[in-house]
Formats: sequence, C-alpha cells, structure tokens
Amino acid sequence: MKSKTTHNKPIIIAIDGLSSCGKSTLARDLAKALGYTYIDTGAMYRALTWYMLAHRLSPPMLIQSLPDIKLEFKTGQNGTNNILVNGIDITDEIRSKEVNEQVSQVSTLPEVRHFLVEQQRQMGIEKGIVMDGRDIGTVVFPEAEVKLFLTADSKVRAQRRHLENKQKGLPISYEEVLDNLLYRDRIDSTRAISPLKKAKDAIVLDTTHLTSKEQLLKALDIVESYISK
Repeated sequence: MKSKTTHNKPIIIAIDGLSSCGKSTLARDLAKALGYTYIDTGAMYRALTWYMLAHRLSPPMLIQSLPDIKLEFKTGQNGTNNILVNGIDITDEIRSKEVNEQVSQVSTLPEVRHFLVEQQRQMGIEKGIVMDGRDIGTVVFPEAEVKLFLTADSKVRAQRRHLENKQKGLPISYEEVLDNLLYRDRIDSTRAISPLKKAKDAIVLDTTHLTSKEQLLKALDIVESYISK
C-alpha cells in the first residue's frame, strides 16, 4: 500500500506505547507506505540485553562494554528489518524468553539509555524516519512532527505475543506472556529515567479491535492531515 502523499520535506514520525500493541508492525508498514526508513528502538534495547546475557555480563560490565558494541540494521531477504550486533544477525535471538525477562531492567540503566538515545538521534538527522519505542515522542524526538501513542487491552496484547511466539516455535505459555507484559508495563511506566508516558501532543490509537491494515489506514490519515496543513 502506497500513500497518496507527495511532499518534498520529510518529517519524523514517533510511535510510542505499551508492549505488543502493534508498534513495530505499524511503524514498519507506515515507513514502507511513505518511503521512509523504519527504526525499531525496542530491538536496540533487546540487542544490548542479548549481548549482556550471551557474554554473561553483569549490568555494570555491560555499561563498560558499550563502546565496543556496534548496532546496525539491515534489510533481510524477505524485506525484514534485521538487527546486527558487531556484524552478527541476532534478529530471532532478541525475542527469547530470557531477553523478554531482562530487557526492561536493562532499559532502566541511564548509561544504556544515553548510549542508544544518541544513536537514535543521529539516525533522525535527515528526517524521513518512522521510529517506535517507549520514549520517542517525549525524549528522543520531542520535536517530531507526528506523534502516535498506541494502547490495547492487556489480554489482547498477550494473545498477540503468544501467537507470535508459537509461530516462531518459542515454548512460552499464554500465562507467562501475560505476566511478563504486565511486569514490563509496570517497569516501563515507573522507571526514573525516561518513563513510558504519552507526549502531550501525541494522538492516542487504541489497537484492541483494529487489524494491522486498519491501524495503517488510520495512521496514514493522521500523517496526511498533518502534511495538508
């Protein structure tokens, strides 16, 4: 699906929200429709969490290792947005149960957030990006032209993530997924550094009863509305 929008001045679109609301899917689809670059910041935090676990590091040791870690995104054979750590593709590994359980804790580390926020800001210098995460519209790009905040019923979110895990062959029960989502909601919303919250000028999009296509159409309408002003 291609947007009817034609304009010469690219913008920044920030998408924040709770876990498993469809942020990544919407951001990827929206970027494709607009011809923009999609940046999955959640994958960046997951990648650092994977690195910490894979190398058996403590959080302080991870912080010391940050200068030696290079993160990059590459388009996969099927058009997927793959993430690499020091040249190693870990796109599938960052969705493991172990990473799920630790990523919120890692994301609370001030040094980790500073390290990644600086990288994310560099990625947006030329604009023309769709970036999703927890603090894009409030911290990373408070000046973003379009800000969306996604939400959805927790049980629906857990069902979506559980289905996704089953499709990937990950043996995680629905109950475990739901408990993990609620735990991450609590950690993300109460952390001292860059807590998850809606930017004052963000538009709320409840995805509980929306298909991926319906979410995209609503987001495109919002972008079109901004550009037409």
